[in-house]
Amino acid sequence: TYVIGKGTPWGYLTKHLVILVIGFVLMFLVHKIPYNYFKGISILMLPIVVLLLVYTASQGTVIEGANASRWIQIPIIGLSFQTSTLASVVLMIYVAHYLSKTETHRPFFKTSFLPLWFPVFVVVFLILPANLSTAGLLLMMVFILSFLGGYPLRYLLGMMGTALLILLLFFLVSKSFPDLMPNRIDTWMSRVESFFNDDPANNYQIEKAKTAIASGGVFGMGAGKSLMKNFLPQSSSDFIYAIIVEEFGMLGGIGLVMLYVLLLFRVLVIANRTENIFGKLLVIGLGLLIIFQAFVNMGVALQVFPVTGQTLPMISSGGTSAWMTCVAFGIILSVSTSFGKKEDGASQLDIKDDNPLSILSETL
Repeated sequence: TYVIGKGTPWGYLTKHLVILVIGFVLMFLVHKIPYNYFKGISILMLPIVVLLLVYTASQGTVIEGANASRWIQIPIIGLSFQTSTLASVVLMIYVAHYLSKTETHRPFFKTSFLPLWFPVFVVVFLILPANLSTAGLLLMMVFILSFLGGYPLRYLLGMMGTALLILLLFFLVSKSFPDLMPNRIDTWMSRVESFFNDDPANNYQIEKAKTAIASGGVFGMGAGKSLMKNFLPQSSSDFIYAIIVEEFGMLGGIGLVMLYVLLLFRVLVIANRTENIFGKLLVIGLGLLIIFQAFVNMGVALQVFPVTGQTLPMISSGGTSAWMTCVAFGIILSVSTSFGKKEDGASQLDIKDDNPLSILSETL
């Protein structure tokens, strides 16, 4: 049986296993890095990420008449890389680092705008034209992390209002100059209208996803026996949850949800056990980003949200998303493995490393 697109089910499975093996290697290597080092790494990586996003947006990639500037090609190895996933991880680390520095004093808006909100809005705005859902999800996670990090609520509400105003202005400019982003605004509006109107004629993907879910019943059709994967676009990525329910039934679908809930529980346990404020915010920020992305993906298949294009972490096909998720898990494990380590009679959590990355992060 051929999955819609290119290749066979075994081809997809083999490719995904290779991606996961590489991802687990990345996870292992990253978890060996003391998590305090990521303060300096995020500062060094942030301008690099901005340059990568600018380069990605400047390519002007168009697929079927629509703007799709999300990937950059790596000529040496012939792979594509989605820069927004790297930007999301780096930005969450950077925000956690900044908020951890305000633990002893409440930040003022004037002093926090340039070091905190300016980089956030630059990264989000560069992602927005090609990937509205990722930009929105990332900004929401920054707001949640800022709230949990003790950022003053009145300033936070002001920044939310500013974000909505910028988004409105962006829509007005895009509608006034449609050649800037061919068909993107129309695509977003069409998805939202189809979601609220529930028009089967204009909602092909959702209708096929609902058919797949209904066909699964309680126990499913069996592994690899999905029929709708031959008709549902993006069945191995954006709508993989519908295929999982079709093959493994309602029990499999609920079981997968519970796995992500268990992951959320473990993230909260690690954050609660971490004594260092940066470690707490780092675990919560990266953990919630993964969990929310998973729930959005499953919500789209269940028609709880409009079609967004968010992948299901560690399960959907695609190397960039899986690798960045593994990197995020590696950072979380780095925080987790720091429990109980002692050095010179003091907790490793309280030790200030005198390596260049730590010196840079403390200076900035």
